[in-house]
Amino acid sequence: MTPISDSALPGALWSLTHGRNAAPHELLGQHLEDSGLRVRVRRPLATRVRVRFEDDALIDLVHEQDGIFSGVRRGATRAMDYRVLTTWEDGVEHVQDDPYRFAPTVGEVDRHLINEGRHEQLWTVLGAHVRHYDGPLGAVSGVSFAVWAPRAKAVHVLGDFNGWDELAHPMRVLGESGVWELFVPGVAAGAVYKFGVRGADDVLRHKADPLARLAETAPATGSVVTRSAHRWQDESWLAARAERNPTVGRMSIYEVHLGSWRQGLGYRELADELVGYVSQQGFTHVELMPVMDHPYPPSWGYHVTSYFAPNSRFGGPDDFRYLVDALHAADVAVILDWVPGHFATDEWALVRFDGLPLYEHPDPRRGWQPDWGSYVFDFGRPEVRNFLVANALYWLEEFHIDGLRVDGVASMLYLDYSRSDGEWLPNVNGGRENLEAVTLLQEINATAHRRSPGIVTVAEESTAWPGVTRPTDEGGLGFDLKWNMGWMNDALRYLAEDPINRAHHHTLLTFAMMYAYAENYLLPISHDEVVHGKGSMPYKIPGGDDDRLATLRAFYAYQWAFPGKHLLFMGTEFAQTSEWADGRSLDWHLLEYPAHRRVQELVRELNAFAARHPALWVLDDRPEGFRWLDADDAAGNTVAFVRHAGSGPSEDVVAVVVNFGGTDRESLRIGLPRGGTWQVALDTSGFDAAGSPSQAGVELQAQERPWHDQPWSLEVRVARLGALYLTPADRPKFIG
Repeated sequence: MTPISDSALPGALWSLTHGRNAAPHELLGQHLEDSGLRVRVRRPLATRVRVRFEDDALIDLVHEQDGIFSGVRRGATRAMDYRVLTTWEDGVEHVQDDPYRFAPTVGEVDRHLINEGRHEQLWTVLGAHVRHYDGPLGAVSGVSFAVWAPRAKAVHVLGDFNGWDELAHPMRVLGESGVWELFVPGVAAGAVYKFGVRGADDVLRHKADPLARLAETAPATGSVVTRSAHRWQDESWLAARAERNPTVGRMSIYEVHLGSWRQGLGYRELADELVGYVSQQGFTHVELMPVMDHPYPPSWGYHVTSYFAPNSRFGGPDDFRYLVDALHAADVAVILDWVPGHFATDEWALVRFDGLPLYEHPDPRRGWQPDWGSYVFDFGRPEVRNFLVANALYWLEEFHIDGLRVDGVASMLYLDYSRSDGEWLPNVNGGRENLEAVTLLQEINATAHRRSPGIVTVAEESTAWPGVTRPTDEGGLGFDLKWNMGWMNDALRYLAEDPINRAHHHTLLTFAMMYAYAENYLLPISHDEVVHGKGSMPYKIPGGDDDRLATLRAFYAYQWAFPGKHLLFMGTEFAQTSEWADGRSLDWHLLEYPAHRRVQELVRELNAFAARHPALWVLDDRPEGFRWLDADDAAGNTVAFVRHAGSGPSEDVVAVVVNFGGTDRESLRIGLPRGGTWQVALDTSGFDAAGSPSQAGVELQAQERPWHDQPWSLEVRVARLGALYLTPADRPKFIG
């Protein structure tokens, strides 16, 4: 380090005391000079400042300017451990360690990886970390702070540990990396902090830490130092997960908004109530709407401000770990809704972080999302790409999350998404594809699957983009599953028709099979379908209350049996009649009414049935797992099909008949792939409030009479607005 000349020293000290110095360690701390070891500290308003060295030698420091004190231990030839003894007007000598005697906590390799966009564990070097050091004067504990702000003129860390003094703790920039760093002794977990970033425009802004692992609860906006003490209990779960392929496994997802499932519950309370409920209902997965911290309490969570911090309204990071651990103990996997496409506009967060667009693309034609009023990440910038890739890995690795559902993928893929001519900027080839976003998504998927075997990534993607679920080494995006928005829209349009009109819209039920194997699909009935005037699931359906719920029960049986994994939003499993409102709890009182309780019980039985019958899911991604029996009975508003677990004579098989018409189908003949005795394993008409007779458990003898291109057949009765599952009688009997 080149010593600062005597002539340059006053100016350097001025820049330090006026918050504009990028290299405070060149001035502060200890430095060897020709005459000995100089120690310089900033102690505004001090009446006396001394330094005690590791050999108990003491020297007095002399005031230089603007609260800066300096002194030389003459004859010293090496750096030493020391403490600063400061006296203010209280007359008491305060013993303090000096942040500016410590080496950088971010190494050269880390900085190189950050700038190349390849630091897969970014959260281990940036942000705030409790650290311990041994020395001749004893062990030292404190917190290292590091933040990326490449065009800032100066950065300070301020918090409750320094009275939010904007000048107390200037940070140093590490070479050309744009990373600023400082270790502050004496700071501990629980401290609240921000970064004072003096931007390229010379404006000082107080910014939350982009890598904060805990945020203050809104309306407070500080970041919080945290350290995990959780001891994971899910080793066997992770080992088993690593051996699974999610595209061929059973997947029944319960989508949850934590703030309104039951209001007032934190992560630990949810570990009792939510875990017990999901397990009892037989769902294999929960999908949590964004838990990443966001400022508006009753919101959906898609305008994120702290990407590495679980929502503090429900507890701390270890409380969230406890919830995940509890779900795993109950054999329930956890998927997080993740939002890499856009971020919140709050000035104290990521926006113009170093005084200029940094995380957001600088051109508003790419950096602004008009639909949601939010900023779009600069996907082509290596450090920003690294931030997003590492964030995905962080949730998977630090919280043992089993999958990510990526929000708004279509908005990332297309440069002209929701933009008119002249409002978007073509790619280098003149096209509308966002090539940088494509590369990012491929990197996220490839890296996540490499580092966390058995996890699932799901794309909310509503267009015909090819290869969403194709492997990245084959040119695809690398997702495991894609939301089947076409199936969802068609199905809900069909349900909205009166039974007498459904004959004219029959292809809405069947068209999805024309493209069912183009991707690996998930069939979603999500939060988006029960808000903003779209109506609740029952009230999307015409007719009286009994017919609505009967239709809904038949629809759920159809959804569970149709090729693809499936998802239900909370409340739809018991037919909540009001639209979902994020600011209040679900209408749990509806379960006091038999009609709603029976819908809930049907969903439970559908999950239990699927658990017993791999035919409903093991070949979801292959045509041989499905065969139409009758796709053309438009006049009867009825569809019939068979699901197979394989081609062998002993493989599981389920025949499905769904009658969306207003009249019973008496003596309806359906073809079957096998002879012998079949049983009605499930009859949705028996799940009504009146306790109508159910055919479940009834055994029927197949006749050697070809029908529906099958060698065998039998006649069944399918009640109006009802569905039947039939299985060979040697399969497990009906339960329920």
